[in-house]
Amino acid sequence: AINTELIEPAQQQLQQQGKAGLVVIVDNLDRIHNKPKSGQRNQPEYLFVDQGEYLNQLKCHVVYTIPLILAFSNDQENLRNRFGCEHLLLPMVQVQEPDGSPSDAGIALLRQMVLARAFPDLEPEQRIGLITKVFDSPQTLDRLCLVSGGHVRNLLVLLRNCLRKDEPPLSRNLVDSVISQRRNELSRAITPDEWELLRHVAEHKTVRGEEEYQILLKSLFVFEYCNDHGCWYDINPVLDDAKELNGS
Repeated sequence: AINTELIEPAQQQLQQQGKAGLVVIVDNLDRIHNKPKSGQRNQPEYLFVDQGEYLNQLKCHVVYTIPLILAFSNDQENLRNRFGCEHLLLPMVQVQEPDGSPSDAGIALLRQMVLARAFPDLEPEQRIGLITKVFDSPQTLDRLCLVSGGHVRNLLVLLRNCLRKDEPPLSRNLVDSVISQRRNELSRAITPDEWELLRHVAEHKTVRGEEEYQILLKSLFVFEYCNDHGCWYDINPVLDDAKELNGS
C-alpha cells in the first residue's frame, strides 16, 4: 500500500518537476540494540537479513543506516544478496596519516566547518583571516580539529564545551582543559581489557571482528580512516595522553 498510495504518486510529482525521482533516507536504525530477537538471531541480523526482503520492496532509492555490528557479521554475504549492493562505511574526516602526522586537507575542512558557524556569510578565504576572533591563534583551532579525530559531532561537542566556559577568543589553555575533561570522562568508561585492545589498535592500526572491537568502535574509542591506499583504524585522539594507554 505504501508504494501505490505514497511513493508512486510522489515519484510522479517529482518527475513532473524535472526531478529524477525519490530517495528515502531511513536514519537511526544503526542504534538498534544488539540483543536476541528470534532464536539465536540478534535484532540487527533479524531485521536486515531475515526480514531484509521487506525493506527492499519500496519502489524508490532507499538509504538505510545499519548497525555497525553488521559490518563485522558472518551474514555480510546474505546482507549483500538481500539488498543487491555492498554496505558503505563512512570513515572519519582524515585529520592524520597512518603514521600519526597531520593531514592538511582534512584539518582544513574541519577548520572551515568551525569558522562557517561563526561567519556563515563570508567566503572561506575571508574566514581564515578572522580565526583570531574565535581562537587566540590558528594553532588552537587546529588542536581542536586534530583531537576531534575527524568526528564531526565530537568536534562540535568540544567546541560547545569551550563556549560554555568562556567567550571567544578561546585560549589554548581553555581548549586543553576541555580536552582533558573529555579524556577523563572517556577513560572512566574503559575497562582494563579494553585498554589492552586499544593499545593493540594504536600499534597495529587494525581491528578484528571480535565483539570487543565492535564495542570500541561503537563507543567511539576507535575511529576508521580511509585514503587512496586503503583503510586503517586508530584510537580516539582524545585518549592519546591517557596514562592507561601507556600501561601506567
